[in-house]
Amino acid sequence: MMTKNSFARLTLFSVLLLGVLAAFGATNGKEPAPRFHAKTMDGQNFTNESTKGKVVLFEFWTTWCPYCVGEAPFVDQVSQEFKDKGLIVLAVNVGESKKTVKKYLEGHPRACSIVLMEDTNLAAMYAATVYPIYVLVDRDGNVVGTQRGAAGERALRRLLTRAGIGADSDESSSATPVEQGEMREPLKQVDGNLR
Repeated sequence: MMTKNSFARLTLFSVLLLGVLAAFGATNGKEPAPRFHAKTMDGQNFTNESTKGKVVLFEFWTTWCPYCVGEAPFVDQVSQEFKDKGLIVLAVNVGESKKTVKKYLEGHPRACSIVLMEDTNLAAMYAATVYPIYVLVDRDGNVVGTQRGAAGERALRRLLTRAGIGADSDESSSATPVEQGEMREPLKQVDGNLR
């Protein structure tokens, strides 16, 4: 049977232990991107090592997803707009044949690099089950943001600011600047608006 004094000591010890574990186990809120390989439809190869020093945006999409089709133009736009600032956009098609994707791209050309699921291990790593999904990796190889589902151009630009892309863009940008390194909660749909 435990006495009040023993119980108090055990409780105090537990609280102190949790405090120490929290202090030493704390991270900067970033997690290293899983090791990946991806080969684009035009033959380019990408890995964690080859993208070091670059910002990488993975877009997981399908040809049958109306939200993916709707967001493709501004994904392509930011791909071109920030290419010179070190942004690499890899649009990973999930679960469709090369023939299906090629046929789709004939009518809906993309400006970013396209990766088929058979040529990468990315879709399984990021549990791509709803579309589109965006995963942002910073120049140091850390995942700094994810977005599941379509949220529009403004949300995509806000996501990019987490890796320092677009934060210094011109006044005409629809992005809301975020201080570099500041993490924000994922955007949520409230009364028809993203917040």
